[in-house]
Formats: sequence, structure tokens, C-alpha cells
Amino acid sequence: MTAPQRDVAARSALSADQSHSWWDPGSDCTIVIATPGSERELWHDYVNGAQRNYRKHGVERALDMDALRTGDDTALFCAGINQAGVVVGGLRAKGPYQHTDECHATVEWAGQPGLSAVRKMIDDRLPFGVVEMKTAWVCDDPDQSRALTDTLARMPLHFMTRLDIGFAMATAAAYVLKRWLSSGGVLAAKIPATPYPDERYQTKMMWWDRRTFANHAEPKQLSAFYGEVQRISAGLHDVEAVDASAAAGQ
Repeated sequence: MTAPQRDVAARSALSADQSHSWWDPGSDCTIVIATPGSERELWHDYVNGAQRNYRKHGVERALDMDALRTGDDTALFCAGINQAGVVVGGLRAKGPYQHTDECHATVEWAGQPGLSAVRKMIDDRLPFGVVEMKTAWVCDDPDQSRALTDTLARMPLHFMTRLDIGFAMATAAAYVLKRWLSSGGVLAAKIPATPYPDERYQTKMMWWDRRTFANHAEPKQLSAFYGEVQRISAGLHDVEAVDASAAAGQ
């Protein structure tokens, strides 16, 4: 199975600056995809949760707090909200990039043997559109965090679709890669790991290709993604119907 290069219905449903949300039974959360500007309060809750989570694990220095305060470098973000109304995880898409030096991966591999290969991989994909997954976190509840991690792993697919671009990239410690690869990401196996944010971690690079992610995704993740796209599309059509009815009544 090969993912379509251009899915008109999905692109329509996920376009512009609209916020989209749906109930995710796997994580027992409402999932919201939005721009920082369209959901400022939710954005701040997501950023505050990330800061607490990263500080707890001793890696707060990996956060770019100046950028996170404004959200200016973020195209889209995703937040998971539990039944109590609390943000319990999320991630953001940084970009789309115009230049390789904008990519944080070049900072993570600075001074490391793989830097030139990292730069080439980004250079080669820039013409097709590249966003970088950053500031991913989940709550400490074991059951919910495992399920929410699987849900967040699908967000690069939604981000690529909504932004109509070809590639999403992430860097992650080796022990979390399997969960992220489940949605069709491919490990950049020839690039050696980098000790980032410190020597406790062996961080690797991975890519999602909008044309081919379906060839690599686990069936359960692929089915969940397409189901989410359908729910978003249905919600958009409901809103359009209400707007049309209101206009007809004026």
C-alpha cells in the first residue's frame, strides 16, 4: 500500500488556520491540532506541561523557551486533553523550513561525525517541504502515557497533510524510536547517534515521507490515522452545513 501524494479531501479538511479536535478512545483524551495563535491558552498549557516534564527529567536545557513563549517558529501543535480538562501531552511542528540552518537537528549533531550527513538529508528534502517534530512529552501515568505516545506518533502524518508538504523529521533517543516508527517513520540508519541533550542519551534521526509512510506504518496506526482524517472531515462538513443554514436564514 502506498500513501497518496495528494489527498484532496484530507487536505481540504485540514487546511488553513482552523483548529480541529476529536475524541481518541485509545488515550482517553480529546486531541486538538491548532496553530499557537488560534489556541493561545491551550498553547500555554502545552508549553507549561513540557517545561515541567523536561525539568523533571533533567533535560530542560533542550527547550527553546524564547521560541516557545511566542510560538512564532511553530506551524502547528497537538495537545492531548484528559477528561478532567488537563493537558497531558503533546508535540509541535517547527517550520516549514526555508534553510537547513533553521533545523534544530544541526545543533544536536554539532561537532559530531554525522553532521554533514544530517545537513545533506535536510538539504535534499527542503524543496518538498520539511517540518521538525519538537517538544514532545506525555504525562507520567503509565497507561495513559503509552497510549498517548502511540497517538502522538501519528501527528507527523496529520501535520504533513494539513501543511501540504512532503516530509516530517524527528530526533529521539534510541529507546523511544520504536513507538515513533510505528506510524511509518524510517530511521536514518547511516547517521551515527549523537549524545544529545547529554551523554545519557543516544539520539537518532528519523523521517516520515508523505508519499511512502503507508509502506512502513503498522496496520493499526495506519487505520487509526485514516479514521481520524475521516472524523475531522465529517466535523468540517457539519460546521459548513451549520454555516450554510445560518446564511440561508439571514
